[in-house]
Amino acid sequence: MTLAFFTVIFSLALLVWSADRFVEGSASTARYFGMPPLLIGMVIVGFGTSAPEMVVSALAALQGNPGIALGNAYGSNITNIALILGVTALISPIAVHSQILRKELPILTVVTALAAWQLWDGKITRLDAIVLLTVFAGLMTWTLWQGLRKKKDALGREIEQELKVHAMPIRRAVFWLVVGLALLIVSSRLLVWGAVEIARGFGVSDLIIGLTIVAVGTSLPELASSVIAARKGEHDIALGNVLGSNLFNTLAVVGIAGAIHPMAVGPEIFSRDILVMAALTLSLFFIGYGFRGMGRINRIEGAALLACYVGYIVYLISTVFGQSA
Repeated sequence: MTLAFFTVIFSLALLVWSADRFVEGSASTARYFGMPPLLIGMVIVGFGTSAPEMVVSALAALQGNPGIALGNAYGSNITNIALILGVTALISPIAVHSQILRKELPILTVVTALAAWQLWDGKITRLDAIVLLTVFAGLMTWTLWQGLRKKKDALGREIEQELKVHAMPIRRAVFWLVVGLALLIVSSRLLVWGAVEIARGFGVSDLIIGLTIVAVGTSLPELASSVIAARKGEHDIALGNVLGSNLFNTLAVVGIAGAIHPMAVGPEIFSRDILVMAALTLSLFFIGYGFRGMGRINRIEGAALLACYVGYIVYLISTVFGQSA
């Protein structure tokens, strides 16, 4: 058990570090070959920040641990809204004024409803996975088309500036791309092993471990980037990072895991976790949409989101102790 705890802590740290190296190496390599900054931000950086969730869930599905695969995806969504937006708003209130965000939030709501509908029968089939991946591919294509139609915007300038700061020779970029990807896989395998061992040691389902330890760990890149963006005044990037990550988790992460290994899911995922995820998503309409002028997630609302996350975790822990009793 002690070895499993140390393995989880070590693998989480390695996972976050390797994801950062992978993003830097990939972005610098793409820039070397002339890819536009906006495209790099949407595709490479977007995929890179969600790479921990994707690799962990894929490996968990391969090893026959659907609880970790789904718990990681849906737990990360809950963590992104309640914990990450809550902490970010406490540090620096988030202004919501972008028209892009007004489009992304309704899309995320529809995608969340699709996830709930698919879980109604208690399983994720390969057909369900294909539907999720098809929707994801369609959204990515539409987003890239919209982005490339427009002139370079604030997001494109921000990404280009970051790429200039972190520019590196092509050999070093390729080295970190390969090493980062390899360490992502290794750390994910270690994390899944440690999480399964902890679940067995405490006699709880791997779903609970996926919703808590694994979900928080794989969401650390989003936490860091959202806090940094909010402190710089890039509120659209901070909120867009969370909404984009949730779209990626719901569609791509679950889709890839389901395509690898169809999964039977317990009723608690629908009656508890999906409902919490949906309620948090809908809450963003009321606390940040700005029906009467510019929207704003202030510190009080950030504290409320954080309290929701704490309450959710306490409820999960209480169910664990209730089952053991």
